[in-house]
Amino acid sequence: MAVAVEQHWPAAAPLEGIAVTRYGHSLPTKRIRVIEAGHPVPDEAGEKAAREILESVRALGPDDLLLALISGGGSALLSLPAEGVSMAALKSVTKQLLRCGASIQEINTVRKHLSAIQGGRLAAACRAPVLALAISDVTGDDPTHIASGPCAPDPTTCADAAAILAKYGIESPGTFSETPKPGDPLFARVENRVIATAHRSLEAAAEAFRSQGVTPVILGDSITGEASEVAKVTAALVREIRQHQSPWKPPVALISGGECTVTVRGGNGRGGRCGEFLLALGIELEGVRDIWAIAADTDGIDGSEDNAGALLSPDSLAHAREKGLDAKQFLAGNDSYGFFSALGDLLVTGPTRTNVNDYRAILVR
Repeated sequence: MAVAVEQHWPAAAPLEGIAVTRYGHSLPTKRIRVIEAGHPVPDEAGEKAAREILESVRALGPDDLLLALISGGGSALLSLPAEGVSMAALKSVTKQLLRCGASIQEINTVRKHLSAIQGGRLAAACRAPVLALAISDVTGDDPTHIASGPCAPDPTTCADAAAILAKYGIESPGTFSETPKPGDPLFARVENRVIATAHRSLEAAAEAFRSQGVTPVILGDSITGEASEVAKVTAALVREIRQHQSPWKPPVALISGGECTVTVRGGNGRGGRCGEFLLALGIELEGVRDIWAIAADTDGIDGSEDNAGALLSPDSLAHAREKGLDAKQFLAGNDSYGFFSALGDLLVTGPTRTNVNDYRAILVR
């Protein structure tokens, strides 16, 4: 996004800024400085960058413009703890929320009330007009949830954040602080514009399948829930198509987006929600012929590993058994990375430098 702004900004017009991205995901820029920081768990590099951004924004005047480029991942990358909250405490609560199965909306509700820059606070600190351009990686595409909404009003409260921590048995890392709410006059000079969405990526995928003579079916861009449970429901639909050619006749591609969750049950398993979904899907569809599937995160990183996701073929589980691998045991240990790595079926794209949530496609041939 920073590179695109530089390419289209008038050469004679003043432009300066800071872009914060995940380690290894930067691109060369000329006028906007790029800083790499921690994701999905925040770190001190992100804290330093967020503090510098906030100080720069406070120096803007009414005749300036704050152009905020926002995308998924910003909740961790733009990590400036509120007063009374340490970075160590913020890291700890983030790790616990990521492992307990909390939804991204729940996680961001807590983050906003522990932050000095998110939940509309970046816009609140600015005297200049604000234009926020957002690439959405959350279901519903609400700017308040994209990167924890640094320029958007926040309808949630401190009480909501406290209730979420209590729900998952997580100790509060410090004192919550309240955020600017919808209707606050400060947002009269703020525009939040969503410029890319998960659903558009699904539409593009549908066009690709249709061009190959495959009927595309978009199941939606807002599928959430425990990854392994979503896989069971999806597998039931696949079996209906395979056995009864209903409600669609093959060849058909079931396409979906959204952000599932994974409740980590202990152990040293590796992998993210896309791999977990695909492993559970493979177990459910073992023995069903002519089924191929992909599940991947559009930013190129599934969770915290080096893969975007994985691929599933009709004989993946048969190959696993030949190698002495127990798919159900890998699933119980939340180790989808280990399973697909052993099969050579990890999908590794490297940084894509965009993020419009997860992508899943199941091809019934």
